[in-house]
Amino acid sequence: MSDFINSGWALFVAATTVLGLVLCLVLLAIASRRKVMADDNTTGHVWDEDLRELNNPLPRWWMWLFVITVVFAAVYLAFYPGLGSHPGTLKWSSTGQYEAEQKKAEAALAPVYAKFAPMTAEQLARDTAAMGIGQRLYLNNCAQCHGSDARGSKGFPNLADTDWLGAGTHDYVKQVIVQGRVGMMPPMAAAVGSAEDVRNVANYVLSLSGSAHNNIAAEMGKAKFGTCAGCHGADGKGNAALGAPNLTDKIWLHGWGEQAIVNIITNGKNNAMPAQGRLLTPEQVHVLGAYVWSLSQGTRVAAQ
Repeated sequence: MSDFINSGWALFVAATTVLGLVLCLVLLAIASRRKVMADDNTTGHVWDEDLRELNNPLPRWWMWLFVITVVFAAVYLAFYPGLGSHPGTLKWSSTGQYEAEQKKAEAALAPVYAKFAPMTAEQLARDTAAMGIGQRLYLNNCAQCHGSDARGSKGFPNLADTDWLGAGTHDYVKQVIVQGRVGMMPPMAAAVGSAEDVRNVANYVLSLSGSAHNNIAAEMGKAKFGTCAGCHGADGKGNAALGAPNLTDKIWLHGWGEQAIVNIITNGKNNAMPAQGRLLTPEQVHVLGAYVWSLSQGTRVAAQ
């Protein structure tokens, strides 16, 4: 792949483009030269006894339109990028135009967000306008993974409940939006023991939340759960500082049941939320974070 980012390719594209324009003019010059081929101004070709091919010159309007097209292309390539890596004299780029439009939009919205900047999450949650803006930001940037109702799906956390892998505060939500988050559980089957030990631990994990399980297997897996306690805690209630989930509730992000837990212990899991800080301004993050935070608060905030 390194060959395709070599500067030689830029020169090749530029040379091919310029040569193509020159050849267009050469072709036009050749085609515009009328050569008398017969006394009756025909090429000498006859079909169907009396159908003759005339040797008329190109219409002037067509010829000049062709010339104007080539000149326009040359002027365009001088001002705008198109000749390999040459940026053009106007230095225009789609990225630059996008950033300019973003700045224009941010300037227009600055007075709106200025009102929300000093407000706390609780105050924002009670502000109808702020929540309306937060909802639109959520639908545009978060709903693709977490769902339009924010209840997530397998592998995508539910944002409308109180089960947070982290602190669950407004500041925490804003931090995750800006920086993203990587959740990782390493494969633990080798540390747990045999395949039977893994199944026993899976049943013990199910027992922690009162889910259907094999009592005998769960009792045998209790001792082996010590391997998992380093992250999930001896009581299985998780560790928000590490992002280790609570195993004692009945919230299963990656699937429920013995086999699902066996798969996680055996293969581990990597989950990543991409950082959104490049796409959103700090003011937008402040409002969006409050909206996401409010989803898990129910009626508590509204009642204050």
